[in-house]
This record gives sequence, structure tokens and C-alpha cells, in this order.
Amino acid sequence: MREIITLECTKCKRRNYTTTKNKRLHPKRVEYKKYCRFCRSHEIHKETK
Repeated sequence: MREIITLECTKCKRRNYTTTKNKRLHPKRVEYKKYCRFCRSHEIHKETK
């Protein structure tokens, strides 16, 4: 039931991280605050297609 997703920085729009999520527990798109090495700061990263 787990699916691989890609996380994209909301500031610079670069795809920095890949992770997995459980589609049954989190049917909507997830957001995490993670470090972006291009922005050199902690930014919100959203799930992409």
C-alpha cells in the first residue's frame, strides 16, 4: 500500500527528496518542512506527481 513520492521545494521548485507514504492513511498530498540545499534553508516541500 506504500507508494514512492517526490518532494518539491516551494521556493525554488526543485525536486530534492524521494520518500514513501501510505496512501490509505494519507490520501491527500503531504507537506514536510525539510532542508533545501539550493536555497540553503529549511523550506516547505510538497508532494508532486
